[in-house]
Amino acid sequence: MGKIQHYFLDKDYEYEEVDPGVFRKVVAHNDNLMICHLHFLKGAEGKLHEHFHDQCTYIISGKFEFNIGGEKQIIGPGDSTYKEPHIVHGAVCLEEGELLDIFTPERKDFLK
Repeated sequence: MGKIQHYFLDKDYEYEEVDPGVFRKVVAHNDNLMICHLHFLKGAEGKLHEHFHDQCTYIISGKFEFNIGGEKQIIGPGDSTYKEPHIVHGAVCLEEGELLDIFTPERKDFLK
Protein backbone atom coordinates (compact mmCIF):
# COMPACT_ATOMS: atom_id res chain seq x y z
CA MET A 1 0.00 0.00 0.00
CA GLY A 2 1.44 3.36 -1.04
CA LYS A 3 0.88 6.81 0.39
CA ILE A 4 -2.78 7.42 1.17
CA GLN A 5 -4.41 10.24 -0.78
CA HIS A 6 -7.14 12.02 1.19
CA TYR A 7 -8.40 14.58 -1.33
CA PHE A 8 -9.43 14.10 -4.95
CA LEU A 9 -10.17 17.43 -6.62
CA ASP A 10 -12.55 17.41 -9.58
CA LYS A 11 -10.30 19.75 -11.60
CA ASP A 12 -7.50 17.15 -11.49
CA TYR A 13 -9.47 14.40 -13.23
CA GLU A 14 -11.05 14.11 -16.68
CA TYR A 15 -13.73 11.90 -18.15
CA GLU A 16 -12.71 9.22 -20.60
CA GLU A 17 -15.07 7.65 -23.10
CA VAL A 18 -15.08 3.95 -22.18
CA ASP A 19 -17.83 2.83 -24.58
CA PRO A 20 -19.70 4.85 -27.21
CA GLY A 21 -21.67 7.48 -25.27
CA VAL A 22 -20.37 6.30 -21.86
CA PHE A 23 -17.94 8.61 -20.04
CA ARG A 24 -16.18 7.67 -16.77
CA LYS A 25 -14.14 9.61 -14.23
CA VAL A 26 -12.49 7.98 -11.21
CA VAL A 27 -13.32 10.38 -8.36
CA ALA A 28 -11.75 8.71 -5.30
CA HIS A 29 -9.95 5.46 -4.53
CA ASN A 30 -7.55 3.49 -2.41
CA ASP A 31 -6.61 -0.20 -2.46
CA ASN A 32 -9.91 -1.28 -0.89
CA LEU A 33 -12.47 1.12 -2.37
CA MET A 34 -13.18 3.11 -5.55
CA ILE A 35 -15.87 5.58 -6.62
CA CYS A 36 -16.44 6.47 -10.27
CA HIS A 37 -18.76 9.10 -11.78
CA LEU A 38 -20.31 8.10 -15.09
CA HIS A 39 -22.25 10.06 -17.70
CA PHE A 40 -24.39 8.15 -20.21
CA LEU A 41 -25.91 9.59 -23.36
CA LYS A 42 -29.38 8.30 -24.29
CA GLY A 43 -29.08 4.88 -25.94
CA ALA A 44 -25.56 4.26 -24.65
CA GLU A 45 -24.86 0.82 -23.26
CA GLY A 46 -22.70 -0.54 -20.49
CA LYS A 47 -22.17 -3.92 -22.14
CA LEU A 48 -22.76 -7.14 -20.21
CA HIS A 49 -19.63 -8.09 -18.27
CA GLU A 50 -18.44 -9.53 -14.96
CA HIS A 51 -15.55 -8.97 -12.56
CA PHE A 52 -14.36 -10.13 -9.14
CA HIS A 53 -15.27 -6.84 -7.40
CA ASP A 54 -18.35 -6.09 -5.31
CA GLN A 55 -20.14 -3.15 -6.95
CA CYS A 56 -22.92 -0.76 -6.00
CA THR A 57 -24.41 1.79 -8.39
CA TYR A 58 -26.35 4.90 -7.35
CA ILE A 59 -28.45 6.67 -10.00
CA ILE A 60 -28.04 10.46 -9.85
CA SER A 61 -30.16 11.30 -12.91
CA GLY A 62 -31.67 9.73 -16.01
CA LYS A 63 -33.33 6.37 -16.52
CA PHE A 64 -31.56 3.05 -17.05
CA GLU A 65 -32.55 -0.54 -17.78
CA PHE A 66 -30.18 -2.70 -15.76
CA ASN A 67 -29.62 -6.39 -16.35
CA ILE A 68 -28.15 -8.15 -13.32
CA GLY A 69 -27.82 -11.90 -13.61
CA GLY A 70 -30.54 -11.96 -16.30
CA GLU A 71 -33.01 -9.98 -14.15
CA LYS A 72 -33.95 -6.69 -15.81
CA GLN A 73 -35.26 -3.60 -14.00
CA ILE A 74 -35.80 0.01 -15.06
CA ILE A 75 -34.47 2.40 -12.42
CA GLY A 76 -34.00 6.15 -12.03
CA PRO A 77 -32.81 8.93 -9.71
CA GLY A 78 -32.32 7.84 -6.09
CA ASP A 79 -32.39 4.12 -6.96
CA SER A 80 -29.36 1.89 -6.57
CA THR A 81 -28.08 -1.61 -7.35
CA TYR A 82 -25.74 -4.19 -5.89
CA LYS A 83 -23.71 -6.63 -7.99
CA GLU A 84 -21.87 -9.44 -6.24
CA PRO A 85 -18.55 -10.72 -7.63
CA HIS A 86 -18.73 -12.53 -10.99
CA ILE A 87 -22.42 -11.84 -11.69
CA VAL A 88 -22.99 -10.82 -15.31
CA HIS A 89 -24.43 -7.30 -15.49
CA GLY A 90 -24.90 -4.32 -17.78
CA ALA A 91 -27.18 -1.37 -18.45
CA VAL A 92 -28.82 0.57 -21.27
CA CYS A 93 -29.44 4.30 -20.84
CA LEU A 94 -33.08 5.14 -21.63
CA GLU A 95 -32.78 8.84 -20.70
CA GLU A 96 -29.44 10.68 -20.54
CA GLY A 97 -28.09 10.48 -17.02
CA GLU A 98 -25.37 10.15 -14.46
CA LEU A 99 -24.49 7.53 -11.89
CA LEU A 100 -21.92 6.66 -9.26
CA ASP A 101 -20.24 3.26 -9.26
CA ILE A 102 -18.64 2.07 -6.02
CA PHE A 103 -16.23 -0.89 -6.10
CA THR A 104 -14.42 -2.93 -3.51
CA PRO A 105 -11.56 -3.52 -3.91
CA GLU A 106 -10.54 -0.71 -6.29
CA ARG A 107 -10.56 -1.37 -10.04
CA LYS A 108 -6.84 -1.22 -10.78
CA ASP A 109 -7.70 -1.64 -14.47
CA PHE A 110 -9.36 1.82 -14.36
CA LEU A 111 -6.17 3.56 -13.20
CA LYS A 112 -3.52 4.89 -15.58
